[in-house]
Amino acid sequence: MASRVAGSDSFKHFEFDATLKHLSDSSSSSLKSVPSKFNFTNERTAFTSDSLPIIDFSALVAGDPHQRSKAVHDLATACRDWGFFILVNHGVPESLMESMFKAVKEFFNLADSEKKQYEAKSASDPIKCGNFNVANTSNQSFTLWRDYLKLYVHPTFHCPHKPQLLRDVVQEYTQITRKLALELVEAVCEALELNQRRYVDEILKMESSFQMFVTNYYPRCPQPDQAIGIPQHTDPGMFTFLVHNGVAGLQIEHDGKWFNADSPQNSILVNAADQLEIFTNGRCKSVKHRAVVNEEKDRISIVVANGPSGEAVIGPAEALVEKDGGAKYYAMKYEEYVESQLTKSRFDGKSLLEQQIIFSTN
Repeated sequence: MASRVAGSDSFKHFEFDATLKHLSDSSSSSLKSVPSKFNFTNERTAFTSDSLPIIDFSALVAGDPHQRSKAVHDLATACRDWGFFILVNHGVPESLMESMFKAVKEFFNLADSEKKQYEAKSASDPIKCGNFNVANTSNQSFTLWRDYLKLYVHPTFHCPHKPQLLRDVVQEYTQITRKLALELVEAVCEALELNQRRYVDEILKMESSFQMFVTNYYPRCPQPDQAIGIPQHTDPGMFTFLVHNGVAGLQIEHDGKWFNADSPQNSILVNAADQLEIFTNGRCKSVKHRAVVNEEKDRISIVVANGPSGEAVIGPAEALVEKDGGAKYYAMKYEEYVESQLTKSRFDGKSLLEQQIIFSTN
């Protein structure tokens, strides 16, 4: 895939600015209000639910066919009903997760002068960091209460040279999560009775999956209702994985309401993404979510977005189209899809995924 990365479908980014961490550190406890450029009035209220599905990854790869069958069914149900689930027993070493958070903290603690070399010159840069301004549908501009580092890690690996630990752990973690994502995609195909060789290997081309690593730093915010980490959006790709430093902040939309989505230590919060919804002809749901901030603790999240090959043309699987009597989504080359998310924030108030819908799946 050419070097592309997907932004949110509800906003777009503009120029690099001084890092938010620099502002936060220099202001220390004297920062009592949100500077005007960050101002984004938002409603943070959300319900708390203990109903978020839990998927036992070890059961998916178990030799026991009964265990696997149940896990496959549970996965398909989670993707249909919530679009999010908590993945446990995934095999990622706890020590690796701890090392990742240590490494990203070291990166964010680098001087701005060192990080500035990774300032984005264009949206397609394979390494970029900083924070950025966005525009909403009313063309109002504001800056996200977030610093980020974004890396393209597969099929070609890119990473800053400092700190060295970062390069080592990102390479190891993303290799493991590519395998997890592949197993999940294969399980969805099994649940939908799709030929894995044809769809996973030939259509999705998962061996050359376009994978992106993102880490986000959200400092404590003096007025959490006057700033936003990331506005509501959906993700491109097949599955997105998220872990955090013990500070929750992700909210998801479910049945028209917002819910806090937390995940226990050493678990991975996973969401179905746009191409999975399109590929399954609407059976799996890519749901809107957002990152809110708080006034008590700094939050760090680590996200890995797993897509099909950039060269893959993703539309509804033919076998499902036959069952449904028609395709519910247009097909589109994945590279072009993520590029469109970079260049088109909204069209008549619709997200890019909503623009792909031929007719309602409800």
